[in-house]
Amino acid sequence: MDKSKGGGPPPSAPPPYAPPSYSQAVGGVPPQAPFTPQTTFIPAAHATGPPTAVVTTVVPLGSQSTHMICPHCHAEIDTTTKTYPSVVAILSGFLIAMFGCWLGCCLIPCCINDCMNVEHGCPSCGAFLGKYKRC
Repeated sequence: MDKSKGGGPPPSAPPPYAPPSYSQAVGGVPPQAPFTPQTTFIPAAHATGPPTAVVTTVVPLGSQSTHMICPHCHAEIDTTTKTYPSVVAILSGFLIAMFGCWLGCCLIPCCINDCMNVEHGCPSCGAFLGKYKRC
């Protein structure tokens, strides 16, 4: 039997999956889309060298705590969140009170998580990082 005529085993094909990326293999948290790289220039410690460029990523803030690198202190953090009623919750409370439910029912919109705005801050340096607003 002649092996040059295709009598041998078929050539091996590459695996159907790709190896994990570096951040997946190391255990980092991948960025969430959409993200926008920004360049910040930090003055050098000594005046003899040029400023150092630090590239940061703008992470979209949501209603939950977000894992990110603080643009102020450059620490890897989970943001602290503080909630407060949105304008929609306050207006809904006034409308409910105007329709006669003023004995506490008008406060219900201020207790619903979907009616709350969220402020994000850095637990390391205390900097304000952004706000997530509801409708």
